[in-house]
Amino acid sequence: MGDHREKEKLKFDPTELARLYAGIAAKSGELLTRYVARQPEGAKLPMSDELGISRAFFEAWARMMTDPLRVAEAQMKLWQDYWSLWQRSILKLMGQDTSPVAEVPRGDRRFKHDAWQNNFLYDYIKQSYLIAAKHLHQAIAGVQGLDERTAKKVDFYTRQYIDALSPSNFVLTNPEVLKETVASGGQNLLRGFSNLLEDLSRGNGSGLRLRMTDERAFKLGANIAVTPGKVVYQNDLMQLVQYEPTTETVYKRPLLIIPPWINKYYILDLRANNSFVKWATDQGHTVFIVSWVNPDARFAGKTFEDYLNQGPLAALDAVERATGEREVNLIGFCLGGTLLATALGHLAAKGDTRVNSATFFATLLDFEEAGELEVFVDERQVEALEKRMEERGYLEGAEMATTFNLLRANDLIWTFVVNNYLLGRDPFPFDLLYWNADSTRMPAAMHSYYLRNMYLRNLLRQPGGIVLNGTPIDLGQVGIPLYFISTVEDHIAPWKSCYAGARLFKGPVRFVLGGSGHIAGIINPPSANKYGYWTNEALPGDPDAWLGGAAQHAGSWWSDWARWSAPLGGEKVPARRPGSGKLPVLEDAPGSYVAVRAEPAVEKAAGSGAPPPASRPA
Repeated sequence: MGDHREKEKLKFDPTELARLYAGIAAKSGELLTRYVARQPEGAKLPMSDELGISRAFFEAWARMMTDPLRVAEAQMKLWQDYWSLWQRSILKLMGQDTSPVAEVPRGDRRFKHDAWQNNFLYDYIKQSYLIAAKHLHQAIAGVQGLDERTAKKVDFYTRQYIDALSPSNFVLTNPEVLKETVASGGQNLLRGFSNLLEDLSRGNGSGLRLRMTDERAFKLGANIAVTPGKVVYQNDLMQLVQYEPTTETVYKRPLLIIPPWINKYYILDLRANNSFVKWATDQGHTVFIVSWVNPDARFAGKTFEDYLNQGPLAALDAVERATGEREVNLIGFCLGGTLLATALGHLAAKGDTRVNSATFFATLLDFEEAGELEVFVDERQVEALEKRMEERGYLEGAEMATTFNLLRANDLIWTFVVNNYLLGRDPFPFDLLYWNADSTRMPAAMHSYYLRNMYLRNLLRQPGGIVLNGTPIDLGQVGIPLYFISTVEDHIAPWKSCYAGARLFKGPVRFVLGGSGHIAGIINPPSANKYGYWTNEALPGDPDAWLGGAAQHAGSWWSDWARWSAPLGGEKVPARRPGSGKLPVLEDAPGSYVAVRAEPAVEKAAGSGAPPPASRPA
């Protein structure tokens, strides 16, 4: 008992309290000075609705009011659930066992603290919130008569509103936070306010940059992205990394990976035990990977066609020079897979047979049902985005990161709000979240083309719908063996939409469905033995029919891909080392392009002719 009291005394440290107050005062003054300096004299705060949220909810509310019986029915159901909660809570308070009226959804970690289950008051607050959340979502998101895009927008932002009002996000209704506040004399809230000011400062006036991990704990090439390799080629848009072999012999055909430029490539090479790059090298592949540049305003005019020419097409030439092999097997991940598909269509039209096979990781090619990202892509929002990109020359990486984080707001936003600002703790060092925060920019011309031609017009699925290098792209002319891996919980590239894209080709296609989501389901090494996967040798028109006839397997889809890809690799040859071919070594992996971190642009001082700094090395 005495030891416990001593620990509680140590928590309340007057010296630490004074330090916190001093730090808060300094950070507040700095932020205020910066904010005032950024505002033109007489300027007013801009008010706009670029996302169309107000318009969507006004339309939903108007349609809801045209059906008063439905509104009355929703209110009655709400009060019935509240009455049941009150009755069962009274019985529970009297010592009787009762089943909850509202259950916490599976996987929801907001209410994992014991008090949410064991304390009468917190259990009542939790269930009250869950009841209100269910009925609010059903009433507003279930309004009839809305067009599909408006309905999706209303549904999405209703869930955002509901998540934001969770009792776990407030001091007095979160038992863990309240306990910490009492024990520390409120120092957790002061530390949290200091963390908030620091995150505002990191945003350089462009918004809050919420820290998800201790970024000081990681260094590229030291404890992440550590697979040995060399940069053997580079141009304006990318560096090409060739990895050191780990086997005495390798497959004759090299393996080239095209990652998305919307994030950095080292998601495929985080640590040795979950690195796809390391694992593929151990399987006997000569692995190359594209490391995209982190663009600034100088790249504003770079087009989708430039990314095709200076990305996969240039990499194919470089791999041939490095190894002497003309035939190559390719992998494309997410947006990199979309670019890979255009490259395959381009090469097929030209009669170029250098690509022996292709694999697509969580890749959209048919954007008819593009998932929740559709909420952010309509004509009005794209026009507003193009205006911002025109001013800067690029899309800020942090803006795109926020969009993806909203798709899993409870896990990727509110968890850290509670940890960083309410509990006053520093985020835990986690390599995956370090990668997630290491955002990249998108050149204005390229990103506008991608949004308009893929998301808005869905032209890639149409034969000749897009033309690159003067060549109409027709995926139906691609006849090489293809492997598609999608994941069942993917909100970014929904598996049924990926399935629709797989059916655009004429060649033999193997479609595999993995467990989990967009990242965890792909980065799933066999050693982890998690999630499982489904396979079906047929490829019927209906994805549900495919799943109904699919066989489920334990473990990782990586093993299935290894069996599929082995015969496509060709015979075994002596291992190749970077620099042994016609391309000299330029620098060690992971290279200098990936080390450039994007920071929010700082407004240039009045009268200064210097452009804002766009990026800095890690």
